[in-house]
Amino acid sequence: MTKNFACLVALTALLAANVQAKDATPKKLLVVDVVKTFRHSSIDLGEKVVADLGKKSGAFTVDYVRNDEDMAKKMTPEALKNYDGVFFLSTTGEMPFPDKTAFLDWIKSGKGFVGVHAATDTCHGTGPGVDPYIQMIGGEFIGHTVADVKCINCDPEHPATKNLDKIYELTDEIYFMKNFDRSKVHELLILDKAPGSNQPGYFPIAWCKNYGKGRVFYSALGHFENVWESPEYQMHILGGIKWALGLEKGDATPQHKDEH
Repeated sequence: MTKNFACLVALTALLAANVQAKDATPKKLLVVDVVKTFRHSSIDLGEKVVADLGKKSGAFTVDYVRNDEDMAKKMTPEALKNYDGVFFLSTTGEMPFPDKTAFLDWIKSGKGFVGVHAATDTCHGTGPGVDPYIQMIGGEFIGHTVADVKCINCDPEHPATKNLDKIYELTDEIYFMKNFDRSKVHELLILDKAPGSNQPGYFPIAWCKNYGKGRVFYSALGHFENVWESPEYQMHILGGIKWALGLEKGDATPQHKDEH
């Protein structure tokens, strides 16, 4: 049995095991893929994968924000009351939030935020200091490289990583971050070598954190279509979504203390 086939079998079993009872109401997830700079070719596939994961698991339904008009209608403080969480799917640039502060307060109130890949290349801000959105998500994109990597699974019990091996190997576009503080996040996947070399280093790949009463999950992976098609990645994303929506429990306590 090949590794990929084994992962597909595991994903199928995971989806089958997690179908909710017929009388349970699925959570409502708002998938946002508004872009102001670069648009990733994998966004369309990502939309389909997230919708399929929701349908097959029975855990959530999806709605979409694809442009400024959608955002103006569906992301007002009143409209957000219709959703349990958001999924920022490789968004880029400054988002035309109707009210950014209200959006962040909505997450703090106990909602879920999921971001993948370019969600950290979003809302860099125009004024001094770190943008509040970046403070919420936990890191800010400053560059990337494509590399074969071996991601270290820091929490094999978390829903987002429990179905991954201790070392998760893949080829993807790997992000470098600024405004990241490992003492403020619960690490899920990291690299201990620089992408594309054997030089020792520290590079965060995926993490989760509490944000007020809300739950934030981010994974920098997901640039290429074949990554989205991978059962391993789909299990990673499904677990992160279910944790952020409060459907599965997982630790969000930072593993490292602030040494400053």
